[in-house]
Amino acid sequence: MDDSYNKELVFRKAIEVDIPNIVKLLADDELGSKRENYKVPLPNSYYDAFQNIVLDKNQELIILENSNKEIIGSLQLTFIPYLTYRGGLRSQIEAVRVHKKFRGKGFGKKILKWAIKRSINKGAHLVQLTTNKKRPDAIEFYKALGFRDSHMGMKLSL
Repeated sequence: MDDSYNKELVFRKAIEVDIPNIVKLLADDELGSKRENYKVPLPNSYYDAFQNIVLDKNQELIILENSNKEIIGSLQLTFIPYLTYRGGLRSQIEAVRVHKKFRGKGFGKKILKWAIKRSINKGAHLVQLTTNKKRPDAIEFYKALGFRDSHMGMKLSL
């Protein structure tokens, strides 16, 4: 990767002014374009959701930006306390996105490695994620980082 992309990369918690850019990232693929409602101005539901995330101590909405303050990517990290594993802590990675301008340059790997390290630092014993079966490239990407399809995920749309 070109060193100019590594200079002054910053991982930080998202702030309210980041929400339009995050929603734009979420909507910028075949699946996301069908479920997100990116428009200007954004629907208030996105800001309401952001407030719920900010108020929940187990949620972190994270931005990766460069020295020019360009948003390279984002993800949501959820810490799930539970009784199994002797009262363990599980980390759930969701909504990993990299801006199309920065794809193929190793930023997705940087984002995932950061999330894994953050999970370890919080005391999680396990990191999990889900990805849509219609994203074969993402599945291979996660496998290359050591994730295994050890369970079968199921959903019920409401």
